[in-house]
Amino acid sequence: MNTIKLFQSAKIRSVWNEEEQQWYFSVVDIVGALTDSSDNRKYWNKLKQRLKEEGSETVTFCHQLKMPASDGKMRKTDAANTKGILRIIQSIPSPKAEPFKQWLAQVGSERIEEIENPELAQTRMRELYRAKGYSDEWIARRERGIAVRDTLTDEWKKRGIKEGKEYAILTAEISKATFGITPSQHKKIKSLDRPSENLRDHMTDLELLFTALGEASTTEIAKTHDVYGMTQNVSAAQAGGKIAGDARAALEAKTGRNVVSPSNYKDLPEAEVRKLIKANANEEK
Repeated sequence: MNTIKLFQSAKIRSVWNEEEQQWYFSVVDIVGALTDSSDNRKYWNKLKQRLKEEGSETVTFCHQLKMPASDGKMRKTDAANTKGILRIIQSIPSPKAEPFKQWLAQVGSERIEEIENPELAQTRMRELYRAKGYSDEWIARRERGIAVRDTLTDEWKKRGIKEGKEYAILTAEISKATFGITPSQHKKIKSLDRPSENLRDHMTDLELLFTALGEASTTEIAKTHDVYGMTQNVSAAQAGGKIAGDARAALEAKTGRNVVSPSNYKDLPEAEVRKLIKANANEEK
């Protein structure tokens, strides 16, 4: 998936890496947005050479990826993910890059504070969700779901599972057993068509509840049976998801309503978000 993103007034080419589940951005376009160079490619080549000579690892973040060129054809160009782009911005000696460097310093400072005092991270997360219009009740459920997910992924690490693709495979197995659909299918039902849209940020209370039940059950099964490797962890994920799936089916049989909802919270003003969350909560009672 190729797309054009606006970086202030400049256009930045980007491509979505499905396997890594992250965006890659054109380095030449970023350089053009942050410098007054008349030749962005030449500027980047000189900067890249200087970084190599200094022994900087920044250039290792770059990959040659095909993106639409000015002539309309797909041509290879240096691209980097978000982490790589931020490293490159730090290396650009331009007044235009200063605001981003200051922002990075602020983020770094906050991150150090959060490591020293983890409660700060929780507080900032709650503030962000409130600013988007979520209710305190929904935020509490979302926080609990994050804690359950973290416990599960910590367990996966201990049991020979690699981050990225293997996590995605196991998550899909839990989702299929819980809801009868994969996360990507769940996103389609909710009309979440952008890769950057987080499915769980658009879940109703019940969807969050059953997601957490499936993942918590998977964690307990993995620990109890001391599973290791993908094959055994897939079985644990299916078993854990089935526990949540059976509970979901029992509730749906009693209420006559599907737990999976097409509702989402995207592109809504704060008041409308609160109204929709409240409506979902009332419907689920």
